[in-house]
Amino acid sequence: MECIEILKAIIFGIVEGITEWLPISSTGHLILLEEFIQLSVGNNPIQAEKFKEMFDVVIQLGAIMAVVLLNWKKLWPFFLSKSTDIKQEKIKGIVKEDSLELWKKVLVASLPAAIIGLLLDDWLDLHFYNTITVSITLVVYGIFFIMIENRNKYQKERVEQLSKITYQDALCIGIFQMLALIPGTSRSGATILGALLIGLSRGVAAEFSFYLAIPVMFGASLLKIVKFFHEGMRFTNEMGVFLGVGMLSAFVVSVFAIKFLLNYVKKNDFKIFGWYRIVLGVLVLIIKM
Repeated sequence: MECIEILKAIIFGIVEGITEWLPISSTGHLILLEEFIQLSVGNNPIQAEKFKEMFDVVIQLGAIMAVVLLNWKKLWPFFLSKSTDIKQEKIKGIVKEDSLELWKKVLVASLPAAIIGLLLDDWLDLHFYNTITVSITLVVYGIFFIMIENRNKYQKERVEQLSKITYQDALCIGIFQMLALIPGTSRSGATILGALLIGLSRGVAAEFSFYLAIPVMFGASLLKIVKFFHEGMRFTNEMGVFLGVGMLSAFVVSVFAIKFLLNYVKKNDFKIFGWYRIVLGVLVLIIKM
């Protein structure tokens, strides 16, 4: 195994760690990156192609673990110590009601994309997993971000705390998340757009998008792994190293990307990401033409 191939896996992980949380599409950027960098995995081209499809999704688990680590106290729904200041929390026995309620809303929001993803995963990969689709969706949703931010400029935010999100809000955001099944849309971008449209503040929209990624990405990764083995592919030590390195680099970079975005949206809107998407999408379209 050459060091250059490990370096490539690290680069893919870095790109994943940055773009998973910013509303600019991690899958889209990985597809574009593959135009310039190709992982060399064994001598079987079919197995190499199937592994790369799995790799692009499964390295996202590294990014997801960064969310879990940074928000463990808020996400873990059980008290483990009597020293916990129960005056600060709504509790029922050893269960933190606030955390349990958050998880219920996350699961409600996860259902639409999970159902459609299971039904159409192969079809979507076949028809939309390409640079032209990515370019178009980058531009289209970049325009949407700018339009929605302009619309919201003088409107009062309806939800300014995570706990104030209703189940109806969660379902609406989950429906928007279905749009991200098309590469280039951005899972975080689609959910944040949906959240902004129904009146969530930028900070709450971004934070809920982070939590929503946990079950979605775990489910998507499990689906890709099962498909990989179901299609008769063989998992090698080399593949394990590539996945491990990619996930680790995605995890480390994600820690910084998440902190950056939460701090950024406290004083800024999402327009800069909209303009970035438009410029990148147009450049790629020009190159491909």
